[in-house]
Amino acid sequence: MTTMTATHEVFNQVPPLVGHDTSADPALREGLEREGAGWAIPEVSELGCLAGTAEAQAWGRLAERVPPVLHNYDRYGHRIDEVEYVPAYHQLMTTAVEHGLHGAPWADDRPGAHVARAAKFYAWNVDAGHGCPISMTYAVVPALRANPELAATFEPLLTNREYDFGLQDPATKRGLIAGMSMTEKQGGSDVRANTTTATRQADGTYVLRGHKWFTSAPMSDMFLTLAQTPAGVTCFLVPRVLPGGEHNAMRFVRLKEKLGNKSNASSEIEYDAAVGWLVGEEGRGVRTIVEMVNMTRLDCVIGSSAGLRTAVTMAAHHARHRSAFGKLLVDQPAMRNVLADLQVESEASTTAMMRLAGANDRAIRGDEGEAALRRIALAVTKYYVCKRSPVAVGEALECLGGNGYIEEHDIARIYREMPLLSIWEGSGNVAALDALRALAKEPHTLDAFFAEAALAEGADVRYDEAVDRLKKEFTSFDDIELRARRIVEQMALVFQGSQLLRHSPAAVADAFCASRLGRDWGGALGTLPTGLDLAPIIERTATGFPG
Repeated sequence: MTTMTATHEVFNQVPPLVGHDTSADPALREGLEREGAGWAIPEVSELGCLAGTAEAQAWGRLAERVPPVLHNYDRYGHRIDEVEYVPAYHQLMTTAVEHGLHGAPWADDRPGAHVARAAKFYAWNVDAGHGCPISMTYAVVPALRANPELAATFEPLLTNREYDFGLQDPATKRGLIAGMSMTEKQGGSDVRANTTTATRQADGTYVLRGHKWFTSAPMSDMFLTLAQTPAGVTCFLVPRVLPGGEHNAMRFVRLKEKLGNKSNASSEIEYDAAVGWLVGEEGRGVRTIVEMVNMTRLDCVIGSSAGLRTAVTMAAHHARHRSAFGKLLVDQPAMRNVLADLQVESEASTTAMMRLAGANDRAIRGDEGEAALRRIALAVTKYYVCKRSPVAVGEALECLGGNGYIEEHDIARIYREMPLLSIWEGSGNVAALDALRALAKEPHTLDAFFAEAALAEGADVRYDEAVDRLKKEFTSFDDIELRARRIVEQMALVFQGSQLLRHSPAAVADAFCASRLGRDWGGALGTLPTGLDLAPIIERTATGFPG
């Protein structure tokens, strides 16, 4: 690309990365076939091609640059508590809902429906903020089934592929979006410390009083929330608008000003005698939302993997067009090591993610063995992938040099987004300790994990040694919480290694085993050892590129 300005010639510039299919990632496509959703490749590709257009990328850019605005009052002084979004945000939401990224899989009986949805969520990575209400709508459905009457009323609307924005009686809308309102300022992840109260009324509804510190997507039609009853922490469904059209007593205090995720309105709210409907049993609120947490944690893994893949493709695209010191960056040995290492990181995340998506699909359909694997492998993968992605995206950003640090280059937006996914649904310590609690309460989950690991044994001595090291961690439970992160990281690496050895090209699996498992690796990415075949690894960074 060469142009002229008044003072100098502009050359050696990288063309925009547009006109590509974001779903063409080979790890994603191969996983779709393997996990029983090969039938969905045409529709996943359709969405991936849309995500690669300049128009869709502009929607994501604009929605992030012009964040939502809270209006507590109308011009006459009436309390309205409404959030205004730019039209680009609604374009993103409409696209996501029409392509079934929200609750649609729950109404689809085809095996692999939830795998297909995971792949679409991965491919439609033009803006992470609107993915939050899409993810929550997906996750609310299984929790809502704890109240069959509510599920019968609202599930058809939560799964319908029509985005119907605006505040009105939810039963009168063509489609619904759901949110979650769980944490409080004094408790955070410790939801049992919540102080919001719920008092039963004569008509069977409950009146809620209290606050919530994080309520994302406050213009959603309904929210799952937790409050205290005499029996303990209990789950409720709280509509924004009550039957008949009256606005529920949810008061918005302010919107959060966040590091990233700016297109998504995250709010602090107060329940001022808000009406809620019981979901599940009183005192069993935490148990009621467990299935919901599984869904949102999977989306954290998908979002982290998607953000990482997008950053890697941007770095690879840059390296293929930018010259330095007489050669294209992609031909410089040091850069080749970085690109290959980034691809290994991305492929390990995506391949593990697709295995989890398959386990999730089969667990939903009643496979108890897959449910046990999902319980433990999802917890450890959520911890590790969401921890690694900010580091890896930072390395990909550096491939662009100073340009990567400029907001005009979308990789800066991705970088700001990445830490959220490690915090959402339990930050590092919470995720690691939850994995250990799963092993303590459900020992069969560890059996399921090592049964999965055994499928790759004998393929690589470094992998076998890593499995042996991991097993030794469980010979003693002394200081188990102190060792929580160490153990869970090893489990995540073994899980990734087992998937790569069985399903990825030999060059990718070899590089992973040499570095992550064999420990012939530095403290930063781009420190793969010599003797590896990097060319086929780097080639996989460019799949789906235009031209």
